Amino acid sequence: MGDVVFRVLAAVAATFVLSAAPAWADDDGPEKVFTFKDRNITESSGLAVSPTHENVFYTHNDSSAAPVFYAVGADGRTKATFHLRGAQARDWEAMAATRDPATGQGTLWFADIGDNLDGAWPDVSIYKVAEPRTLRDATLPATRYRFRYAGGGRNAEGIMINPRTGRLYVVSKEFSGSVYAAPKQLRTDKVNVLRRVAAAPIMATDAAYAPDGSSYVIRTYFSATLYRPSGETLAQVTMPELRQAESIAYTADGKALLVGSEGPNSPVYRVPLPERAQATRTPTPKPVAAQESARPSDTAEPSGLTAKDVLIWLAAAAGATGVITFIARRTR
Repeated sequence: MGDVVFRVLAAVAATFVLSAAPAWADDDGPEKVFTFKDRNITESSGLAVSPTHENVFYTHNDSSAAPVFYAVGADGRTKATFHLRGAQARDWEAMAATRDPATGQGTLWFADIGDNLDGAWPDVSIYKVAEPRTLRDATLPATRYRFRYAGGGRNAEGIMINPRTGRLYVVSKEFSGSVYAAPKQLRTDKVNVLRRVAAAPIMATDAAYAPDGSSYVIRTYFSATLYRPSGETLAQVTMPELRQAESIAYTADGKALLVGSEGPNSPVYRVPLPERAQATRTPTPKPVAAQESARPSDTAEPSGLTAKDVLIWLAAAAGATGVITFIARRTR
């Protein structure tokens, strides 16, 4: 019943959010790029574009799976399957891909951050893996970073990395969601503390930074929202209808979003962005001394709940109460 209540409230709230913010939709609309063909990809929960291999995409399954990820071609067929050595898969929920502008080496990040009991685990883990140079089945070493949230445990399904600063962020999946910043220097010999730096949409299921760092996106089951690095909302982006919308990533050129869903033979769609929202610049990393701030923009204060947010919540709660009451009566 609890999950039904969550989804009903989220759906009603999403309706008010979509009506309150401008929506961007390209005339061409969403386009299906491919469908995962691999029978082992049953719960695609994370999605990332390879920073070094053209037309290669990475994904992994959700909970109850091994620490495994897949390199998939533009035809939806798996090119290689990779196992991680020194990693666990308690509840993998997201991934990200970055590229070192100095060396050209790609890095993949896998987030074991799911916690449906909102604090059941004393800490969560994110694994860092050097992107394989050759796409053939292999076992790869992983570096584990442990995290805990300042203020108590959270359920989360999104991570993103600012390509300009290299800072990692976790996005919680809650009614009052948040963006949490990791320390600028991650440690393997201690638990790293995640600190809240900005608000996030209701029940966020994934997040990603644009390739040039000019914006980031957070998606929910029903919509996606673009933000400036300062945390300022740009607009809502119309999403295709999916069975269980779980993943989002920018295309390599930053001109569109890729969105995916859980389930066997699940599709991946390309959603074009309007010209003014497209990434066009190559990121220039800041020197370490300039990375002191933990905020998404590294310059501006994050925004919390506004008066509009409060009104949205009140309207969502009021609208959902009748639906929940109806469901409760029908299920007695």
